[in-house]
Amino acid sequence: MFNKISLALSVTLLLSACATSPTGRTQFAFMPDTQLNQMGLQAFDSLKRENPVSTNQRHTQFVTCVSNAIIREVGGNWEVVVFEDDSLNAFALPGNKIGVHSGMVKFVDNQDQLASIIGHEIGHVLARHSNERVSQQMAVSSGMALIQAVSAPQTAMGQTALGLLGVGAQYGVLLPYSRLHENEADKIGLDLMAKAGFDPRQSVTLWQKMARAGDGQQPPEFMSTHPAHATRIQELQNAIPRALEIQKQAAAQGKQPRCSK
Repeated sequence: MFNKISLALSVTLLLSACATSPTGRTQFAFMPDTQLNQMGLQAFDSLKRENPVSTNQRHTQFVTCVSNAIIREVGGNWEVVVFEDDSLNAFALPGNKIGVHSGMVKFVDNQDQLASIIGHEIGHVLARHSNERVSQQMAVSSGMALIQAVSAPQTAMGQTALGLLGVGAQYGVLLPYSRLHENEADKIGLDLMAKAGFDPRQSVTLWQKMARAGDGQQPPEFMSTHPAHATRIQELQNAIPRALEIQKQAAAQGKQPRCSK
């Protein structure tokens, strides 16, 4: 009887775990999005308590301007925060939270390069990559402890939870997204920035610049969690013609962002 019940529960779990990403890929993600959103909210609150928020109005206005242009394409209410940190890092969390380090703001040359980063990070959220990672972890560990640990980021379990959500470099925990997730976020992000009217060609320029920044030295944190390989740059270059058509349509609709750094 017990085996039958366990089998039934397993089948139910597998069926409920079947989901489809924005690119049409089948996903293993059985966590309720409301629960992931709550984890994201808790994680973001912890980050704001543990890390100084930038008081540089120019940085904040620049990041907010670029973010808002992309947010208009996805909808919802998003919170955008610039953290005073010289490392090259940015992230987006379930629950519509976006964090950008001041080091990244200084690193990019223009609004289009920042749009590439923010579009990519929002792409992770839209594709529910955190849900996949947490679901996979819960399938082999104590799930409730993992969920509750988000409110205690300094603990080992809390660090793991933050890493699964897509942030954790501040605590020395780097859990890279898989190549599959990275590729998917690149595609979604490229479309998003083009729909918002940004120049998608700058995404290639950005990753080339990222590669140079990590050449012969310790790679930036953003590259540690978002590996910039030659294949990624090539895939982006292959997608540029389609993205330029999307940008052209956006321009015809009057979408021409003007965000000054």
